[in-house]
Amino acid sequence: MNNRCNDPFKTAFDSLDEYADLISQVLKCPVTIEDANHRLLAYSTHDERTDPARISTIIGRRVPEKVINQLWKEGTIPALLKTKDPIRVKNMDEIGLGNRVAISIWKQEEVLGFIWALEINKSFTDEDFTLLKKAAEAVKNKLLQLQTRKNKKEERSQEFFWKLLTGHLKNREEIIEHFHALQITPVTSFAVLVFQFQENITSKEEQSISYLLKTSQRLKIPLYTIDCNQLILLTSTDYIDNPVQELDYFCENFVMKMKERFKINHITPASSSMYKDYEKIGKAYEETLSVLSVKEKFPSETADIYNYQRLGIYQFFDHLLEKRKMSEYENYSLKKLHEYDQKHHSNLVETLEVFLNNDQNIHTAAKELNVHANTLNYRLKRISEIGEINFKDPNQKVMLFIDLKLEKYLEK
Repeated sequence: MNNRCNDPFKTAFDSLDEYADLISQVLKCPVTIEDANHRLLAYSTHDERTDPARISTIIGRRVPEKVINQLWKEGTIPALLKTKDPIRVKNMDEIGLGNRVAISIWKQEEVLGFIWALEINKSFTDEDFTLLKKAAEAVKNKLLQLQTRKNKKEERSQEFFWKLLTGHLKNREEIIEHFHALQITPVTSFAVLVFQFQENITSKEEQSISYLLKTSQRLKIPLYTIDCNQLILLTSTDYIDNPVQELDYFCENFVMKMKERFKINHITPASSSMYKDYEKIGKAYEETLSVLSVKEKFPSETADIYNYQRLGIYQFFDHLLEKRKMSEYENYSLKKLHEYDQKHHSNLVETLEVFLNNDQNIHTAAKELNVHANTLNYRLKRISEIGEINFKDPNQKVMLFIDLKLEKYLEK
């Protein structure tokens, strides 16, 4: 009986690279082995036949993000996360991916990684599929060893991050030493991001989070941790031309992918200002909590705001709310308009708020109120008269805007 009829993978090997070469020899095709987050662990070296996607993976030591996105869209990765059988993947020229077969490496109900085998000169037979399943089973223990080491490193990283967030580490040299000890490149410019989930994050959700963070290639994330229902990230803003814009994109993209790929909804993102001093990590974290607090109090007004820098005047609203609760202050103009609305069943206060929300743009405000521009002009004239408001006075307008928002929240 020849070798292919037995199990050619029941053999000791020192490294995953040796194992990749063995699979390649048995199946007569180029092979790559990846972890669960599509980081390259090993690849066969005795076969020059390949395609652009494999070349990019080997050079970058991980699968390019555009390839991962496409494999999600056309269903390959969702299928690999459900079955222990090999999956045939047709070529996709637009991302440089040739015909290949993939199989997941499982430990009970958890995917540890993947084996990818290119179909160069022939299509895989049922016998090849059986061999690939045996290869996936044989490599499992090696991946478990790698995962154990990785988990220990992540525990040390998270402990280090909490020391930074809580201000227990303040000496710059000591902080740099911790980065190097964890084999993490220190960042020179950073921001803190927080994603708040509706409920405490489960272990299954942690796996989905880890997958998204480690397959995203637009932002570097040196450190992250989870605290009950919050995912907290330290993100590098080094060499980014428009960091606030890039942070906003990352927030939106993360929330969208968690929803599309893992059916996890209602995640609220927040990001801090950019800093260069590691002592400010705690301050950056406090800023994200301020953003979340404001977004909770004023959800419609701040729906599209994630970054502390973009909060504008809302940065001060928590302080102003406390001041209002302790004082008997009442905005005279708003009091007069409320009295008029109550007596005449009108909506001058709403009209004023929409007008100010739209930066005094008559046409935009009229469209939102579903009235003609002339009607809005008439209402604004009445608002000015009744409330004794001068719309050319920026101080008065800012005060009206603030008091309208605080009044609405206090009424709740």
